[in-house]
Amino acid sequence: MKQKRENIRNVAIIAHVDHGKTTLVDELLKQSGVFRDNQDVGIRVMDSNPLERERGITILSKNTAVTYKDTKINIIDTPGHADFGGEVERILKMVDGAILLVDAFEGPMPQTRFVLQKALDLRLPVMCVINKIDKPQARPTDVEDEVLELMMDLNASDEQLDCPFLYASSKEGFAKVKLEDEEKDMEPLFQAILDYIPAPVGDVEADTQMLISTIDYNEFVGRIGIGKIENGSLKLNQDAYVVNHHDPSKKSKVRITKLYTFDGLKRVDVQEAQCGEIVAISGIEDLHVGDTVITGEAEAIPFQKITEPTISMDFIVNDSPLAGQEGKFVTSRHIRDRLMRELQTDVSLRVEETDSADTFKVSGRGELHLSVLIETMRREGFEFAVSKAEVIYKTNDQGKKMEPIEIAYIDVPDDCTGTVIQKLTQRKGVLNGMSPLATGYTRLEFDIPSRGLIGYRGEFMTDTKGNGILNTEFDGYGEFRGELSYRHQGSLIAFENGEAVTYGLFQAQARGTLFIGPGEKVYSGMVIGQSPKSEDIELNVCKTKHLTNTRTSSSDEALKLTPKKIMSLEQCIDFIDTDELLEVTPENLRIRKKILDPTLRKRAVIARKNG
Repeated sequence: MKQKRENIRNVAIIAHVDHGKTTLVDELLKQSGVFRDNQDVGIRVMDSNPLERERGITILSKNTAVTYKDTKINIIDTPGHADFGGEVERILKMVDGAILLVDAFEGPMPQTRFVLQKALDLRLPVMCVINKIDKPQARPTDVEDEVLELMMDLNASDEQLDCPFLYASSKEGFAKVKLEDEEKDMEPLFQAILDYIPAPVGDVEADTQMLISTIDYNEFVGRIGIGKIENGSLKLNQDAYVVNHHDPSKKSKVRITKLYTFDGLKRVDVQEAQCGEIVAISGIEDLHVGDTVITGEAEAIPFQKITEPTISMDFIVNDSPLAGQEGKFVTSRHIRDRLMRELQTDVSLRVEETDSADTFKVSGRGELHLSVLIETMRREGFEFAVSKAEVIYKTNDQGKKMEPIEIAYIDVPDDCTGTVIQKLTQRKGVLNGMSPLATGYTRLEFDIPSRGLIGYRGEFMTDTKGNGILNTEFDGYGEFRGELSYRHQGSLIAFENGEAVTYGLFQAQARGTLFIGPGEKVYSGMVIGQSPKSEDIELNVCKTKHLTNTRTSSSDEALKLTPKKIMSLEQCIDFIDTDELLEVTPENLRIRKKILDPTLRKRAVIARKNG
């Protein structure tokens, strides 16, 4: 018989990127007594991944648990960026309700719509917290109306529309039910979770069903599957079956050798866990996201369909003249094994083998999704090359070519709107609307192909002097809008192998912006800078000054070099053109031409022009 587990609540915190989810979880942990009074916990304690802390974004969803009034509250912090939406989609299957967090100034943003849509589709009760009300420009009452309008747009049920609204500042550590209430602590939010988020329901006596929603890895115990026990219970050393979500007829017998529940930031060993509880299990080698752990005659739980990837890149074995000098893992077998391992935890990723044994086509939800994978592999000691990001096309029933379309929401200073509109129109964007915002900003809404945004973010930040905000939301597939040139400037290309010297660089810097400095290794076909002209220019940066009768050693000191332009990984991915590759090693990022030999490269250009 099904019954409620009144002493448990399972809730996910969902929001647009940078609206304060992780800071809110920090406060809930602190005020529930998880940390000692004298414990130094820092900020954004849930962002444990080094990349997350550097970029200030959540990439992987995290589980934690707090206790309030003898009720255990399992909290899941989810990513806010659209590229990691796959994490949000599957996490919502694990919870019984969601806290929607919205910035009190920005209001609902593209990813707010995306995550809210997923929660409403699953019929989850959603409570709304309007965060950052301590901001000087905060407009909480307007934002509350905007959230309700959004919920109506997304066809929320009457029960979902009747959700509680709370006002909070994660940074200052308070939440309140009414704006005029005292700014005290997070108690009103804890109480609202108990009152509004339903307790999990399940049949303790039934056969066990547990959907694996997340996979973690630990070098001591191997793969760790995390999910909610829907029915029945799990015991330590119990025999069970794992049903493959791709093929439900595939059942493998397993034993639960480790069983954990969550307490604060720790996993706690337990002997038994019952339905409604979020648990982690280990000791099962072949366990994947979407699989169901069952006992007896129980059936598998259907897995949430994950939105398809829209962008792909080729990951290629590095074959440049400097290959193998800086990386620890360089062969196609190393790269293949690593990509296949990533597939086990990232359900939004696709990896396909190509005709070449040295090339793998990797598809993801966006440039950021793939760049995080590239950066992670690079830090692990991998060396490889990647191609220009390309969108994934489809063909509709009428045989027409279709491409992914995004809705771009852009907040720009009023004096930059003309430039942004012009640039996005050139990239096949269509302006759907303009509306003034407070403090001299305008919000633009564009309908634009995904490929039109490839390589645009860096240009956008330059055009808006770093003050613009660009958010995108995948809108589905639309008709192909015609060819598009990605880059209007050419590249400066090294003419020969060797080491860049000051004299050669001094001569070269008049031709464009340099990416390298003296003493750096270069090779023929390597891109060493950006040309202001549309065509590529070959330069000899290894050229030394001819000897003269002057014997002084200080004769070169008068040469003043302009500081080189240092490119981040994202900037490099944005910069490379379709005939270029990015060479990624643990120590360096080098841009190069696909064809290194200048004669063969010229022949390829002529052949391309002749069709």
